[in-house]
Amino acid sequence: MMTTPAPARTPASIAETYERDGFALPIDVLTEGDARALRDDLEAAEAELADDAERLGLLRTYPDRLLPSFDALIRHRGILRAVTSILGPDLLVYSAALFIKPARSDKIVSWHQDLTYWGLDDAEEVTCWVALSPATRESGCMRFVPGSHKTRIVPHVDTYADDNLLSRGQEIAVAVDEADAVLCELQPGQASLHHGHLFHASGPNTTEDRRIGVAIRYIRPSMKQDSGDRPLVALASGVDRFRHFSIAASPQGRLLERDIKICRQEAALRRKLFL
Repeated sequence: MMTTPAPARTPASIAETYERDGFALPIDVLTEGDARALRDDLEAAEAELADDAERLGLLRTYPDRLLPSFDALIRHRGILRAVTSILGPDLLVYSAALFIKPARSDKIVSWHQDLTYWGLDDAEEVTCWVALSPATRESGCMRFVPGSHKTRIVPHVDTYADDNLLSRGQEIAVAVDEADAVLCELQPGQASLHHGHLFHASGPNTTEDRRIGVAIRYIRPSMKQDSGDRPLVALASGVDRFRHFSIAASPQGRLLERDIKICRQEAALRRKLFL
């Protein structure tokens, strides 16, 4: 397995690397202090919802809809600068979910492609994964297979394995040579970008700290659901001339009941879409 590549610094180099490899990293987005503040805000919210598993699950699935600090993150100038170099100036956020591996955890993410089950009509999507704690080989950082984004969706199988963080334990049904993989090691505040067709996975967290990352999925407004449904998205940059989705308002406070209700309704729709 190869080590983490040298950072892509400018929008032009990010776009060039992304087109060739299907990913670009590490990209410096937040200061370590800003990343710590986001983590503190998240963990304070987790503590408030500790006795309510359903609301806690909604927080981890929709942090940008329930916490103003994460709403600001999806519109962060440094992230948008990088993503617009690939997708252009008009950006929607299809989702912004947390991926958390507890300390000393055997939780993994199997080899998969993000766009397998989303039911979108195109592949004009970029996932920005922002580290809020160290993402290292030991803590279970992501691994990418360079160039695999040039492959369309390959067959997947649903394992529903208990140790898999993916909702269905979805796994690529073709052989992946681990020797071809590149480590995606990130420090708090750094981000990676990857294509929705890129083969990627991650291993267990063997450290004493949680591995916390935010996966922000940006799409062009020209994209739409094959089903004709209009799930909630956020307008992060530019304009939406197509109106294929419903646009979510920014949260006006932390963990507001009205926002939780909207997230609950959205979760039910997404479960239907991802069947």
